[in-house]
Amino acid sequence: MSNAASTLHPAGRRSSPYTRRDWAPAALVLAVLVLDVALRELVWRPVAIAFGCGLALAVLVRRTHPMPAVVFAFGGFAVLEVVAFAVGSEPVNLSGGWAVLLLAYSLLRWGAGRDAVIGVAVLAVALTVIVSVDFPGIAETVAGVAIVLLAAALGASMRYRTIVRAHRTAAREQLIVQAKLQEREQLARELHDTVAHHVSAIAIQAQAGLFLARSSSLSGATEALEVIDREAARTLAEMRTMVTALRDRGREPAVAAQRRIADIVGLAADSTDALRIGVELSGDLANLPPAVEGALYRVTQESITNAQRHARLATRVAVEVIGSATDVRLTVTDDGARVGSAAGRSGFGLVGMTERIGLLGGTLSAGPNPDRGWSVQAILPRTGAAA
Repeated sequence: MSNAASTLHPAGRRSSPYTRRDWAPAALVLAVLVLDVALRELVWRPVAIAFGCGLALAVLVRRTHPMPAVVFAFGGFAVLEVVAFAVGSEPVNLSGGWAVLLLAYSLLRWGAGRDAVIGVAVLAVALTVIVSVDFPGIAETVAGVAIVLLAAALGASMRYRTIVRAHRTAAREQLIVQAKLQEREQLARELHDTVAHHVSAIAIQAQAGLFLARSSSLSGATEALEVIDREAARTLAEMRTMVTALRDRGREPAVAAQRRIADIVGLAADSTDALRIGVELSGDLANLPPAVEGALYRVTQESITNAQRHARLATRVAVEVIGSATDVRLTVTDDGARVGSAAGRSGFGLVGMTERIGLLGGTLSAGPNPDRGWSVQAILPRTGAAA
């Protein structure tokens, strides 16, 4: 569809850029002109009528073409004053001359850049010429110029307020977009940390169960199925909590229930005969901010998941959380064998852990141990610097 067609009404008529607030003052100027023609003896009647009609047109287009409107009105009055002075006649005096105040306001309200500069220059020259040709006295001159300047200043003030309001609206919209992006990142981290952990455990146990079932080890297969059942129930519960929090419009959109330090101990329940998980908490771990506790839990959970998925021949995962007066240190170590230093690093787990710890002013490092296995170490300030 062309630009021209896009301005048509459904009936096919072109829409007008002018509204009631444009037509009303223009009609008022014409009405006053009609009264002048009917009730007064106008000097140079044809010229006065033509100029009055042009003044009404200038008022009509004052918002879409503020500079031409000002040039016509103020320039026209100045030219008429000079011609009247040159021929020794009375100047053309229209009762609708008050419209120049509306045009002065419109110039700085809707005009900008070069148009505003040209309009102000014409306005200043016209006022100077009019006062020079027909000087009414100091008091009247000062009052008249002040009124015109006040109208122009009011227009500039309204334009400035509109610009400031637009900037504030744009900034507010940008903040909303940024907040939405942050919520999406938070949701992605929570989905990865909560669901991926349990699904990984389910996948590992399913593989083990299949192997044991094929090996006719029914007891081992039964244990694997029990773990799968437990992890599936946890996954469903955490997903239900997450969806409920997202759908509840009446409260802060916490993506998932916040985990605490004590919940880390519960991760040891993911131990199997093949991979034992040990958790040790020591030091001052009281009165930590919820954000810090939640981050420590999620990093521990993700580190255990990575060990379960990527640590070949691992038999043990050791989790150690030590609290001091200034910070909390988390270390997760396994004794598995890895191929290279970046085995299994193609996912988003390490990225998510680093983001979580970084947002709270902490640091995270991960890499192979000197002899065997893999370690993840996170150090968080007790206050959670950026919580």
